[in-house]
Amino acid sequence: MHVVIFEGSRWPSFAPLALNRPVFMLSSGMSTLFEKQLRHFQPSRLTLWVRPELADSVRVRVLSKLQIPCAVNEPLDDEPVTLVSGRTLHLRRFTYPKEPYAAIGEEGVHNALVKMPGLTYLDGLNRTDSWMEIHNLPNVEPKARIAQSLSDLISWNDESLIEDSTQLHGKPKPKPQGPYHYINDDDIWLGDGVKLMPGCVLDASQGPVVLGDSVKVGANAYVAGPCYVGPFSTIHPLTILRGGTSIGRLCKVGGEIDNSIMLGHSNKGHFGFLGHSYIGKWVNFGAGASTSNLKNTYGEVSIRVGSKVIPTGRQFFGSVIGDHVKLAIGTRLMTGTYVGFSSMIATSGFPPTFIPSFSFLTDAGRQPYQLDKAVKVMKAAYSRRDLEWTTADERILEHVQKAVAQIEQ
Repeated sequence: MHVVIFEGSRWPSFAPLALNRPVFMLSSGMSTLFEKQLRHFQPSRLTLWVRPELADSVRVRVLSKLQIPCAVNEPLDDEPVTLVSGRTLHLRRFTYPKEPYAAIGEEGVHNALVKMPGLTYLDGLNRTDSWMEIHNLPNVEPKARIAQSLSDLISWNDESLIEDSTQLHGKPKPKPQGPYHYINDDDIWLGDGVKLMPGCVLDASQGPVVLGDSVKVGANAYVAGPCYVGPFSTIHPLTILRGGTSIGRLCKVGGEIDNSIMLGHSNKGHFGFLGHSYIGKWVNFGAGASTSNLKNTYGEVSIRVGSKVIPTGRQFFGSVIGDHVKLAIGTRLMTGTYVGFSSMIATSGFPPTFIPSFSFLTDAGRQPYQLDKAVKVMKAAYSRRDLEWTTADERILEHVQKAVAQIEQ
């Protein structure tokens, strides 16, 4: 089956995390939306439709890891194809018709089986007349969820973690015995080389606890499921990880984290609270940095992006923090805070709830973060992980600069 996963026109609602990556590469549960889409549709041939500025990066970082024929931004040919929105979250498998159809909800096209030679990624991005012809196909009820924003991915993360855990094969291997405690160890999965320090508790009574290879859990840490910690990450002593939390690979975490998603290579190694938030890569929390995730009025949280105020539909909602953000010690983020790509925050009081990308924020006010200095810090962060800064990174950075000028106004 030829499958096209398309990014579509609504990717800006996933900023700042989608500024430098396709929406389908956002994490949910133990994997990306993309990995779930591949698992549920099992294509024999794959095409990805993304913003042209991200095409080179996708070819290098995504297609190079696949074992099936694949392409980026190629138009449809005469072969029937299943179109799949990159915003869809698949929590169970369904059978779809074998004749042309369209699963369309209020949020747009979830997926469709079409034969429309010449249709291109630009049709999806711009919702052209050709694209809208999909709405004329026989309609079927959408089976997958489709995210409207990052708040959906945060709220659905516990369910996504549980669904991902059903894909783990066999039974958990025998647990090492020692001065630590397992609760419902039939739902605790430990990768190779996991190190558990004295007094730590792994509690799978409310959902699976999955620790990737070489994860280290510090003394007296408490990890409650559903929860996932990626390979080579460290949970510091006395840390509390509550349910609905996903930690990416090569992270260091401490303090208390609740129902949050943290992508790889980010550090929150000290005390402080992080709740109902989505954190990008290469983010660093100084000691005591915390997020609020509940208003004093117990009302719905809204988030401001530029001049737009967007309701989240949630009572619990913390912050969304883009890649390469640095928070100084004692930073206190209020409910519904947006911190844009590559920003530095070092204020003694409460920062504003909207901090544009490339901001250098201190008590003296907000100044533009000079790009040459920002790139220098990014390169230094890469070198600490033995990674190389490439021309693809340069092109993405150029795209982010242009995108924020529109999205964050």
